[in-house]
Amino acid sequence: MQVSLRWLKDYVDIDLTPAEVADCLTMTGLEVDAVREVGPSFTHVVVAKILSIRPHPNADKLHLCDVTTGAETLPIVCGADNIHEGDVVPLARVGATIPGGYTIKRSKLRGEYSDGMLCSEEELAIGEDATGIMILSPDLPLGGDLAEVLDLKDTVFDIGITPNRSDCLSMIGIAREIAALTGRTVRLPEIRFQERDEDIQGLASVQILDPDLCPRYTARMVRNVTVGPSPLWMRLRLEAVGLRSISNVVDVTNFVMMELGQPLHAFDYRFLEENRIVVRRSTQGERFVSLDEKERILKADTLMICDGVKPVAIAGIMGGFNSEIKPDTRDILLESAYFTPSSIRRSARDLGMSTDAAFRFERGIDPEGLVRALDRAAQLTAQLSGGSICRGRIDEHPRQVKTVEEISLRCGRANAVLGTKIPAADMAKILENLGMEVSRKEGGEEEYLVKPPSFRVDITREIDLVEEIARIHGYHHIPVTLPLAGMVPAHRSLRRVLEEKIRNHLTSNGLSEVITYSFISPDAADILALNVEDERRKVVSISNPLTEEQSVMRTTLIYGLLKVMRENVNAGDYNLKIFEFGKIFLQGKPGELPTEKKRLGCLMTGMRDDELWSLGEPGVDFYDLKGCVESLTDSLGLKGVQFRSKARETFLHPGRACGIFLGEKSIGFMGEVHPDVLSRMDLKNRALVFELDVDAISGEVPQSVTYREFSRYPESSRDVAFVIDSTMEVGDMLDMALSTGEDLLERVRIFDVYAGAGIPEGKKSLGLRFTYRSFTATLTDDTVNRVHSTIVQRIVDRTGAQIR
Repeated sequence: MQVSLRWLKDYVDIDLTPAEVADCLTMTGLEVDAVREVGPSFTHVVVAKILSIRPHPNADKLHLCDVTTGAETLPIVCGADNIHEGDVVPLARVGATIPGGYTIKRSKLRGEYSDGMLCSEEELAIGEDATGIMILSPDLPLGGDLAEVLDLKDTVFDIGITPNRSDCLSMIGIAREIAALTGRTVRLPEIRFQERDEDIQGLASVQILDPDLCPRYTARMVRNVTVGPSPLWMRLRLEAVGLRSISNVVDVTNFVMMELGQPLHAFDYRFLEENRIVVRRSTQGERFVSLDEKERILKADTLMICDGVKPVAIAGIMGGFNSEIKPDTRDILLESAYFTPSSIRRSARDLGMSTDAAFRFERGIDPEGLVRALDRAAQLTAQLSGGSICRGRIDEHPRQVKTVEEISLRCGRANAVLGTKIPAADMAKILENLGMEVSRKEGGEEEYLVKPPSFRVDITREIDLVEEIARIHGYHHIPVTLPLAGMVPAHRSLRRVLEEKIRNHLTSNGLSEVITYSFISPDAADILALNVEDERRKVVSISNPLTEEQSVMRTTLIYGLLKVMRENVNAGDYNLKIFEFGKIFLQGKPGELPTEKKRLGCLMTGMRDDELWSLGEPGVDFYDLKGCVESLTDSLGLKGVQFRSKARETFLHPGRACGIFLGEKSIGFMGEVHPDVLSRMDLKNRALVFELDVDAISGEVPQSVTYREFSRYPESSRDVAFVIDSTMEVGDMLDMALSTGEDLLERVRIFDVYAGAGIPEGKKSLGLRFTYRSFTATLTDDTVNRVHSTIVQRIVDRTGAQIR
C-alpha cells in the first residue's frame, strides 16, 4: 500500500523525518519496502498577479500583460481568454523548466517581448484543464515558489501490509500507528452537513436477500450534483497513492476508501430501475458487464447488488457499466456496506478481479465504520459537486456482525512471554493509545479487561494483546537471550542418509538444487502428452486452490523443472544443471488417500561448461545426462543398472531416450525432451531430463562399502567388430558378454559403432573391447585367446552376429 506523508499530516502531527517514520513503522510490523520523494516536474514557477491586460498591437488573439511577482513587474504575451486584471496566476520565469522538457526563454512574439509564460494546469502537469490559464487563490504570497505554496512536494511510503492488519489499509489506520508510537492524538475528519427536506425513504429502498453474505447495507442520496474535475488538493492526494483522478463524485468514493478504509460505490440514480437495491446471489452462468466494460460469467454463489430488475454491481468488487457515474449524472445513490470476507475473497478469485475494494473487504473492514464513511462521502460529494443531501439514510442490518467483547490480559503472563519487565500501567497505556478500552479486573492489580476497537478485527485473544504491547514497546527493547535446551543427536533414517548422499554427489558435480510447487496446472498432462491410460493422468484435485494454474497435485517432477527452465530462460539464463527431490501424488482408489512417491528429477540445458574461447560452445547432450546417471548410481553402489530404449516416455525424443532399470525393475527414465513439448511450453533450447524412483532404489543401496584387493598383474585386451541388426540394443550385447561366467573377463567397453559403406542395409557394426586380467599370474596370449574365442563364439551363437 502506498501512503502519502502529506496526507498523513492531515490526521496526526508528525515531527519525524521520512526515514524515521519508515523505521518506526517497520519496527512495529508494518514493513516499509520503499520511500520515495515525489514532486512537480517543473522548476522556477512562481505566484504572480496580473496588473493590466491590453490588446497586442500586431495580433488579434494575443494580449500584453503586466505581471508582478511582488519584487518586479514583467511583460508577458498571453493568448488565453480566461484571465482578468487582478487574477493570481502561475508564472514560469525565464530559465524555468516545465513538463515536456521545455525551458522558458525571453522571446519576441509579433514584435513584443515576453519575459516568461503564464501556465495552465495541463502545461504544469498538475491537472487536465487546458482551456485556459490556471487561476490561483488570491491569498497566495506573490513571488512564492508554486511547488511550495501549493504543497506539491510529498513523500510516499510503500508499505507491505500483512493480511491480518486490514485496519492499516487506510490513511487514518497508519496515522493511528504513528500516534501510538509518538504519543500524539489522531484528528478524525469533522463530518457536518445540512440535509434537504426530501427524505430518502420515499426515493429508494434496500432489500437484503442473503444476510449471511451481507449483514449490513447503508445508503444515502445526493441530488442535483454537477459532475466535474476534483479540486487540486484531492487530485494530489489520490495521485500520490497511485489512484487516477476521474471526477469529483468518483474521486470522493476513492478518497474516503483510502482515508477510512471503507470501500464505497456511487450509483447513477436514474439507472436504478424501480428505485431500489436488492442484494442477492447470482445464478449459475449469469452474465454481467462491469465498469471495465468486460463481460463476466458468474458462478451461483457470487454476491450481487441489483436494482428491481437487473444486477448493477458485483458486491465488494466492482460496479456495473450500466449504472456508472456519467458527465450528465444529476442524482446519485451512495453505498456503504459490510460483506462477509470469505465471500468476497472467493468471488474475486473466481473472477480474477483484484480491486482495491476487494482487497479490503476480503481482509475484513470495520463493521461499525459504515455510517461514518457514508456520511463522510456524502459531505464531500455535496461540497465538491454542489449537490444537496437528502434527509436520513437507509440502514438495513438483518444480522449483527460479531465483534470481540472483552479479553482478559494477565500482565505477568505477558512479561513471561516477552521476557520483559514492563509495568502493568505502561501496558494499559499502550493499549489505550491503540484505541482500546482498558479496565482493571476486580480482584487483581496485574490483570485487565480489554475491549478492542471494532476496526481491529485481528485481535481476538490474549496473545494478540501481548503482540500489540511488544510492537509498541519496541522489539529492540526486548532482551535477547538464548533458549536453554538440551541437545540430543537426531537419528538419521536410512532414507535421509540416501538423500544426503545423492544431494552431495549432484552438487559436487555442478548441479543446483531447486524446489518447485507440488501444485501444478491440470493442463500439465496434455502438455507432456501423457498416454490416455497413463496413471499420471489421474491427478489429485485441490478443493480450494490458490489459482487455476495450481489446482492439481503433480504426478511427475518434469513439468516443474521445465517451468524453472522457462523462468530462467525468460531472465536470460540459458545454461542450467538443476535437480529436485520431491514427492509425486497419484490418485488412489475411491475412499483411499492419494499415493505419495519420492522422486529425484534432473534437467540439463545449454552449454556443457562456461564459455571458454578454446572450447567453442559445446552443448550438453544425451551422453552428458547418461554420464550423470551412471556416476550417481556408481557412487551409490548400485550394481546391474541398465538402459533400455524400448521403455521411453511419450514426452521424450524417440531416438534420444531410454528407461533406467535395476535388473528387471524399472527405476526411472531419461532422455531429451520432445520438441513438441518444448514448443507447448514456449521453449526453444534443447532440454535433457531424468527422473529416478527414490523409493525403488532405497532398498537396493548397500549400507556398507566392500573393498577387494586389486590385481597386481597387467591387463590384456582384444577388440572385436560384430555386424548385428540395427534394431538390436548395444546393452543386450554387453549383457551377453558379461554373463558368460568367465572369471578372467574384467570389463567390456564400446569403442565404435558404424553403419554405412561396407555394412549391409539394416545392419550396423559394433566394436567391443574385451579386457582380461588375472589375480594370480600374468596372462599368456594362449590363455587370453582361448577365453576370448569362447566368449565371442557364445555371443555369435546367441545373437546371430557376424564378425567383420
